Amino acid sequence: QVQLVESGGGSVQAGGSLRLSCAVSGLIFKEHTMGWFRQAPGQEREFVASIIWSGKTTEYGDFVKGRFAISRDDANNMVHLQMNSLKAEDTAVYYCAAGYYSSMWQNEEKGYEFWGQGTQITVAS
Repeated sequence: QVQLVESGGGSVQAGGSLRLSCAVSGLIFKEHTMGWFRQAPGQEREFVASIIWSGKTTEYGDFVKGRFAISRDDANNMVHLQMNSLKAEDTAVYYCAAGYYSSMWQNEEKGYEFWGQGTQITVAS
């Protein structure tokens, strides 16, 4: 059974930082591209960041603008998202996702087969 479990969510003041983690089990981690998406109330889910299975390529949503960094720990089957300079508009539920050897669609939901339950990030202005 594949499981993706996010942690690290919470509330923070604007300008602050948070680090999200996603623990993955039930699949061969090194064969999967890992991504983060987010969904704010009343809005569609949007792409935040991804790192392909080899770890050699990362991609970010346009709104990130150098504030976030995605990384993967293949030894422990985990992916992390370091978020700095947080803004009120970053408030959303953040989801971790895994896509089998995904590369072409790593910035779209269709590139991922497995999803976590999400973790809430609230940024107070």
